[in-house]
Amino acid sequence: MKDSLQPGLTVDFTFKVPENKTVPFLYPEFAEGLVMPKVFATGFLLGLYEFSCIKALNPHLDWPNEQSVGIGINMTHTAATPEGMTVTVKGKLDKIEGRKLTFSLEAFDDAEKISAATHERFVINAEKFNAALDKKMAKK
Repeated sequence: MKDSLQPGLTVDFTFKVPENKTVPFLYPEFAEGLVMPKVFATGFLLGLYEFSCIKALNPHLDWPNEQSVGIGINMTHTAATPEGMTVTVKGKLDKIEGRKLTFSLEAFDDAEKISAATHERFVINAEKFNAALDKKMAKK
């Protein structure tokens, strides 16, 4: 982690919701989902929070040797967003505890606030992390 990684780092990311990020596309293997409304899926919103933080963090890490992985999220999703609208994620890095990072985040569509979250990430050494995954797979 670079010295530039400090609490107060801001997150600001926008994403236009395509059809393939709506509920029917989250798990198309489940028939129930295929008849659900075509609105931005909560699962994809969670992923958008993760990648918004990744984009904000990467300039402050020794990327790609250092990366961050999500280790926790507490999220509300209080309003539906139809495809074609833009979602904006805003937030900040509140706390750094060693390699554990805690963010407070909010998401807005073109009309209103749709979500709030607290998200934790952990900075990893990519080579060590991938080696541990290889060991895990060898036990399969």
